[in-house]
Amino acid sequence: MSIDGRNVLIDASPELRLQCLANDVRRLDAVLVTHTHADHICGLDDVRRFNQMQAGPLDLYVGAAHLASLEKVFGYARADRAAHNVDLPQLVFHEVDSTFELFGERVEALVLPHGRFTVLGYRLGPLGYCTDLSRMPEEALARLRGVEVMVLGALRPDPHPAHLSLDEAVGVARQIGASRTYFVHMSHHVGHAAYDGQLPEGMQLAYDGLRVQIQADSVLGG
Repeated sequence: MSIDGRNVLIDASPELRLQCLANDVRRLDAVLVTHTHADHICGLDDVRRFNQMQAGPLDLYVGAAHLASLEKVFGYARADRAAHNVDLPQLVFHEVDSTFELFGERVEALVLPHGRFTVLGYRLGPLGYCTDLSRMPEEALARLRGVEVMVLGALRPDPHPAHLSLDEAVGVARQIGASRTYFVHMSHHVGHAAYDGQLPEGMQLAYDGLRVQIQADSVLGG
């Protein structure tokens, strides 16, 4: 996501380098982490190139429930430990559990259940981003109402103990009421061509390379 010319990354999947090359991402200014499962953080090592090009560390925001595991896996990337080694990523870890400011914009961190665990979702002004959730709590739902664009996890057609199913995600999207909802984190059980045309108006499956204009100064890309 771009905020006034600054690029904000939500999670860092293992193929982060390939995604940045494919989408011509040449700058990164901050990273928001939803949780520390491997498919959401294992690309963090690749931010080192942005550190090198921008000659400085990057701010990373993570929930209290996942800070310890992030330190365990990527402790070597903390800026205070990596500052004298240009071959290591340099990240400044920030613990968040509620509302904070990023580049002059209000960011709301939303605590969401992910099976037996909790993760963070985020609201950045007109954008809501919630992936890997098993249900949407009322408190988070209330804070998401009014977003223009909602990005929501929808794993597969059948129920799953740790993720929303496609039907459950459609139900949550209706409650939020965004004018546009994009479903992400689909498994191979969701054939894009088969399911995309069956979704309600204003909802669609996301895809690699999708770009969404939210405001004149905010663009969501993935």
